[in-house]
Amino acid sequence: MPDETLPQPAREEIELVAVLRALGDPVRLRLLAVYADDREHSCDQCELGLEGLHKSTVSHHMRVLREAGVTTTRTAGRNRYVRLRRADLDARFPGLLDAILKETAQAAQAGQAGISG
Repeated sequence: MPDETLPQPAREEIELVAVLRALGDPVRLRLLAVYADDREHSCDQCELGLEGLHKSTVSHHMRVLREAGVTTTRTAGRNRYVRLRRADLDARFPGLLDAILKETAQAAQAGQAGISG
C-alpha cells in the first residue's frame, strides 16, 4: 500500500480563524512546539510528551491541527507521520508561527503551559 496524505486544506484555503481556533488549546500548543523542529513525527504519545492522554484524545488533537491546515499527516501502512506545514503557514500568515512559538516557549518557561486530559 503506497503512502497517502490525509485530507487537508490547500495552502490558499488555510483560514486564519481556523488556525487560531486549532491553536487555542494547551495540548495543541504543545504539539505545535514538538512539530516546530520541522521533522516528521510519529503519533506515539510518549514521543510527543503526551503520555497521560488517551490515544483517542491525542488523535482528536492531531485531526484538529490537520483540518485547520497547521499540520500534514502521511500514512505508511498502519503508521501515521505528522509534520508542521511551516512553509504554507508562513506564506499565508507571515510571522504568525514564530510569534506563537515564541510566546508558547516563554509561557512554558514561566510554568504557565499546563496540560490536562
